[in-house]
Amino acid sequence: MSLIILKIGGSVITEKSSLSKAREAEINRISNEVASFKKDSDSQLILVHGAGSFGHPQAMKYRLNEGFDAKGAYLIHNSVKVLNSKVLESLNNAGANALPVHPLSSCLLENGKIIDFQVGQIKVMIEKGIIPVLHGDVVMDRIKGASVLSGDRIIPHLAIALNASQIGAGSDVDGVLDDKDAVIKKITHFSFVDMRKNIKGSGSTDVTGGMLGKVSELLELANKGISSRIFNASRKGIVSSFLYGEDVGTLISDK
Repeated sequence: MSLIILKIGGSVITEKSSLSKAREAEINRISNEVASFKKDSDSQLILVHGAGSFGHPQAMKYRLNEGFDAKGAYLIHNSVKVLNSKVLESLNNAGANALPVHPLSSCLLENGKIIDFQVGQIKVMIEKGIIPVLHGDVVMDRIKGASVLSGDRIIPHLAIALNASQIGAGSDVDGVLDDKDAVIKKITHFSFVDMRKNIKGSGSTDVTGGMLGKVSELLELANKGISSRIFNASRKGIVSSFLYGEDVGTLISDK
């Protein structure tokens, strides 16, 4: 039985130019597409979502990259949990059984790098047909005290730990765009060297590296033989297309 990891960017499900504002209609549409797929397929599914305006502005305010702030860590985590609860409510209302997995409670970093990620509860959830829903979060760090862990960095770790076969990152653009706004159909480690300077970054507040950060994380995964896709999750039906294995967006591959 195959395992799919689907990441939905914060730019899709929140108003990133506002503070803590969710796009309820988009969340519900994606939940319905996910629920419909689960009814048709035996594939196991993990969902990861970005923090968007529930996390990035708060992380900038409390400057966790500059030093530990206990109150800031609490407020950031509390904020992203609000968004996570909205996603969970929508999924369950659509008929997809889903439960939260908060990285703060299951993950440990060292100088920003994942050194421990407990996946036992995730394994039980997917065995029981439940969709584990993870999210960008503030996570304890042995060196920094606390660090922001993006959904993009969660994906590669889970993909390797759980032997996922299909990886997708849903953004608010049609794929990875070049300097002429054209979709780059395929990126490999070798082609990335030349095209990196032409890839557009994030146009709003993003403490996790924007599109370049996404591509870099997924290229590390491709180097281990696991391909992935970056596609436009804000377009109706594209999440479904990805889940059913269609050619959407940009392929990140090792060759």
